[in-house]
Amino acid sequence: MNALPPLNVLLEAILSAARTPLKITDMQALFELHEQPSTEAIKEALTALKYQLEGRGVELVEVASGYRIQVPQQFSPWVSRLFDEKPQRYSRALLETLALIAYRQPISRGDIEEIRGVAVSSNIIKTLLEREWIKVLGQREVPGRPNLYGTTKQFLDDFNLKQLSELPPLIELEKLESTVEHMALSLDTEEA
Repeated sequence: MNALPPLNVLLEAILSAARTPLKITDMQALFELHEQPSTEAIKEALTALKYQLEGRGVELVEVASGYRIQVPQQFSPWVSRLFDEKPQRYSRALLETLALIAYRQPISRGDIEEIRGVAVSSNIIKTLLEREWIKVLGQREVPGRPNLYGTTKQFLDDFNLKQLSELPPLIELEKLESTVEHMALSLDTEEA
């Protein structure tokens, strides 16, 4: 039987190989019952790993779905050259719609149209649903029962957030433009 390597080193290997973020319980499940570390031991090892990776080419981040190792945004101009495909470009209308859903959820399509002053294309809602950035939370109890939309864990993961409270503060909806541009810039560097 092999001796276990230091837990922080083992977690680095596990998180480097994982295709999706892992929760602490997911990490614990990878161990045999007799060697399974406690939640507190994993948290301590993750903290140590986070500090060990500082200033290096990868970082440990916690997002809504768990922990992952990723390339820091500052390296995206070079790392993105590894990939042939260009990052998806999203229209201003799509990003404004996404920002409204993120900040005002649950929100209906009619609410979005009222705030933006223009109709929301079915393709925008379809794209956001396909990207799994939004989901239907329910229906408003009014005639026609319009869908109410909210963001998903995938949205949080893709924008490097643990929770919605980490969104940049939105002082006034009129300042939506800078928020949308910030979200688009974050997305472009993440997908690169």
